[in-house]
Amino acid sequence: MKPGLDPIEHASRDEIAALQLSRLRWSLRHAYERVPQYRAKFEAHGVHPDDLKCLADLGRFPFTTKQDLRDNYPFGLFAVPLRDVVRVHASSGTTGKQIVVGYTRADLEMWASVMARSLRAAGAGPDDIVHVAHAYGLFTGGFGVHYGAERLGCTVVPLGGGQTAKQVQLIRDFRPTMIVATPSYALNIADEFVRNGLDPASCSLRIGCFGAEPWGEGMRGELETRLGIDAMDLYGLSEVIGPGVACECVEAKDGPVIWEDHFYPEVIDPESGEVVPDGQPGELVFTSLSKEALPIIRYRTRDLTRLLPPTARAFRRLAKITGRSDDMLIIRGVNLFPGHIEELILQDKKLSGHYLLEVYRDGPLDQMEVMVEVKPEFAHASSEMKQCAERELQHGIKAWLGVTTRVRILDPGHLPRPEGKTCRVIDKRRA
Repeated sequence: MKPGLDPIEHASRDEIAALQLSRLRWSLRHAYERVPQYRAKFEAHGVHPDDLKCLADLGRFPFTTKQDLRDNYPFGLFAVPLRDVVRVHASSGTTGKQIVVGYTRADLEMWASVMARSLRAAGAGPDDIVHVAHAYGLFTGGFGVHYGAERLGCTVVPLGGGQTAKQVQLIRDFRPTMIVATPSYALNIADEFVRNGLDPASCSLRIGCFGAEPWGEGMRGELETRLGIDAMDLYGLSEVIGPGVACECVEAKDGPVIWEDHFYPEVIDPESGEVVPDGQPGELVFTSLSKEALPIIRYRTRDLTRLLPPTARAFRRLAKITGRSDDMLIIRGVNLFPGHIEELILQDKKLSGHYLLEVYRDGPLDQMEVMVEVKPEFAHASSEMKQCAERELQHGIKAWLGVTTRVRILDPGHLPRPEGKTCRVIDKRRA
């Protein structure tokens, strides 16, 4: 067994289940006794914390949704008085009222612990310099990674998002060995290296932890090739804790390991709400096992995935997130996710991970245009090459997904360059 792991990381499944059951009973009672909204919801569903006799009984309890957090903005779901809350974070609020989350001092200790565990799983240690390119502020990314890296004993470069030219300068000057960012922003940094006549793959970085947006194996290959790193999937969401809910292990790279001693996972059928067996696809649901300020009971993440058996650690893993149920596009009766298009784009070595999907209606029919940039080294390619790439991608989308699309191949820099999460879809039908 790998040295330095927490004992629970190589415990038996019986030991893990016993700990989960004990903590789950506490969490349900904590929410029921301290949060009137949870008490009312439990009673409306005819359940009480004492009804939890085994882990499977959690399926009898009601779900929590993003709308519940919005309806109780800002502090309505907090289970402790504000004097015990030492920090708040919040979502951007771009799709509605902000989601506000709170942390007690014990919550922050737990968060730092699971984030340190995540970075260690990804291959980092006290000798590493961690370059944090996640935004600081109300977004949980920057601070979550920062305190976890410090807990692990790493040297932290807290640059945050943006200032892409400075990102490159400091990577060259400080020689960090790990970068943490969104995958799309890491590509922006790689592009900036190239604009400066530098090879990003020859920089000091050896590990990258990427999260906050879905990404697939095609993007992993792109990041690893362009930056010369091992690209690891870091999973988290503000409602559950922030980054650090799960992370891939560098020795396996086979899906993020869920830290099940603090976050209990379920996968449900998105339509019926019934729990599905491990290995079957569905919507990911989380229940917090140790959070004080904001206990979260059966939170519907909308992320679509599968639960996989343990490998490098004793905990179960997540299959790659295929998308979010609320990000699914329906084009002329065909269901697809931006990640499907991304995988097809990155099969062409001339095309980059910078793309945008525009969906609109032409008369009674839905239409989709795929705009994708070539890599910087192909910036001056002939129009014939670009037209050939357009035809090949259009054919690939039609053959795999059954949807006829318009494809435009663009030169580098034509699409927006967000500093955090990237918007992949403009759906003009909603206007």
